[in-house]
Amino acid sequence: MKTLPLGKTGLTVSQLCLGTMTWGSHNTENEGHAQADLALDHGVTFWDTAEMYPTNPVKAETVGRTEEIIGSWLALRGGRDRLQLATKVSGRGPVVRPGEPITGASMRAALDASLKRMKTDYVDLYQLHWPNRGSYHFRQMWTYAPTGTDKAAETAHMTDILTSAQALVAEGKIRAIGLSNESVWGAARWLHLADTLGLPRMGTVQNEYSLLCRQFDTDWAELSLVEDMPLLAFSPLAVGLLSGKYAGDVTPGGTRRMHTPDLGGRITPHVFPAVAAYLGIATRHRLDPCQMAIAFTLTRPFRTIPIIGATSLDQLRTNIDAASVTLSAEVMAEIAETHRAYPAPY
Repeated sequence: MKTLPLGKTGLTVSQLCLGTMTWGSHNTENEGHAQADLALDHGVTFWDTAEMYPTNPVKAETVGRTEEIIGSWLALRGGRDRLQLATKVSGRGPVVRPGEPITGASMRAALDASLKRMKTDYVDLYQLHWPNRGSYHFRQMWTYAPTGTDKAAETAHMTDILTSAQALVAEGKIRAIGLSNESVWGAARWLHLADTLGLPRMGTVQNEYSLLCRQFDTDWAELSLVEDMPLLAFSPLAVGLLSGKYAGDVTPGGTRRMHTPDLGGRITPHVFPAVAAYLGIATRHRLDPCQMAIAFTLTRPFRTIPIIGATSLDQLRTNIDAASVTLSAEVMAEIAETHRAYPAPY
């Protein structure tokens, strides 16, 4: 497994990141441990989680369980220094600290709880799960209307977060800080304040990105490249749609769609024709569709680290092996043609 610098954070990580959000819901603790073992054996040392996980669905009674499973794995296996662990603090929402925005104080409290659950003294990358002011992600773009953010209030909030992050870095509790579900304006403002005030720089952004969701390819692509802010691409398989398992609008047993029938708003009249087109490319070129989809994210002009998750070990092996797949010029041309035909299927 190749390794690469994580932007300007000073961290070096594997080119794939292990997603863990099913551990504690779709996967048992033992299954989570088995996935962790397999990932580490294949050199996937960069792992991502969040205080609110597991998800699909998120339940008050399971919040933090994924981090606990990582903690029990670390207690059994040791070797914390072999990993680069990333987790997130939740913002306003119905389950974790309902209605409470992210502040410097709430971030510190959430981090301390995450460290306790994961049985570690530090987190390599600590991310804001979503901005306090809201965002257009998760299909909210169709009704998104910026409300005129109070720039002074937002500046004070960001300064509070960055100042708290500086203290947490000094205390050795975090090594870098990052964003998630953020906009270009938000990221630019975070970077400006960090540079102006001499505070820690937001090093990464974790946004959705796949063959079916390519919002990142325009303004975000420019900012990511110029500012060396890598994309941690979540849902590179479009929550399983690009595997073909839901083709024909079916719901196989044991899949995420049993719990989330519309797959978070991704099931639309346009999605299955788009999926069929991408599956056709994979078939014509004798590629595994999951590997094709993940390998595509590695071709971007901006630094992209896909977050791969799985329910089974076989799925995880397949996804990890995508790191060794090179897509031909013919495949890339067909992907580009299909993207123009289905630019925003959900």
